[in-house]
Amino acid sequence: MAFQRFVRKLTKENLWLYVLSLLREGPLYGYEVERMIRERFGFRPGKITCYVVLYMLQKEGLIDVSQTLPSDVGPPRRYYRINKRGEELLEKAKEFLDDLRAKVFGDEKD
Repeated sequence: MAFQRFVRKLTKENLWLYVLSLLREGPLYGYEVERMIRERFGFRPGKITCYVVLYMLQKEGLIDVSQTLPSDVGPPRRYYRINKRGEELLEKAKEFLDDLRAKVFGDEKD
């Protein structure tokens, strides 16, 4: 049970970290975010949860949003992009996790 709680805390409860890391690679729309998390990180966040996280990241000024116009190809889409503040937060999170790993498991790094 402890391991399952640990995994839940590092995945679904920190979804913002996964979202920012994907957006660092390029702009995505909401459905793509959910699909890529499932494919790349191996867990399935709820679609609504992904949109809530995207909204909160936008509200906090960590991502920017642009909308496409409707076309013959499909409906308008909102594309999310990481901005400078989001990049800085992602780097800060990486440093924190690196430091935590070193403290918990020793200084050796793979």
